[in-house]
Amino acid sequence: MPAEIAAFRDRGEPVWIFAYGSLLWDGELRGAASEPGLLRGYHRSFCLYSHDYRGTSTNPGLTLGLDRGGSCRGAVLRLSADALDRIWDREMSGRLVYAARLLRVQTAKGKQQALTFTALRNCSDYAGKLSLDQAARVILDAAGRRGTCRDYFENTLRHLEQLGFADRPLRRLAERVQALAARDRV
Repeated sequence: MPAEIAAFRDRGEPVWIFAYGSLLWDGELRGAASEPGLLRGYHRSFCLYSHDYRGTSTNPGLTLGLDRGGSCRGAVLRLSADALDRIWDREMSGRLVYAARLLRVQTAKGKQQALTFTALRNCSDYAGKLSLDQAARVILDAAGRRGTCRDYFENTLRHLEQLGFADRPLRRLAERVQALAARDRV
């Protein structure tokens, strides 16, 4: 853990993290205090290949990252130092696909500094902006040790919608996944 992040964790105050994908529905974090937040300068995107959790080395899946540009609605979660250590191990061990940044997130109470995991565009797992068909096909066909990419995608989308976070690009991707799946059954 970089010194700046460790100092953020060790200062004796609550640690805030910006959740935009599976951290919103992770069972380990269900009891964490949270509030809706808006992060400007980044958007939610299935822009990272997964060679382990949601895919394999021969058939990678896709996972979410925060990519540059736009904005993202999510939640700011208040965590203990122990919970942050577990999240750090989950997100930052193995293949390095995220940069951990302390960014300002707008909440109803004002701006809150939060640890945010943004996609590393210069890593080999960065998929970039795939076409709708390319992304949908990967989501349909990939599975890894934590399950299918499609289950991860649909679970994330369902939780975003339950929380009131409309994400039109993900909704369009869901429609394309469903259309390809229906075509495959024929």
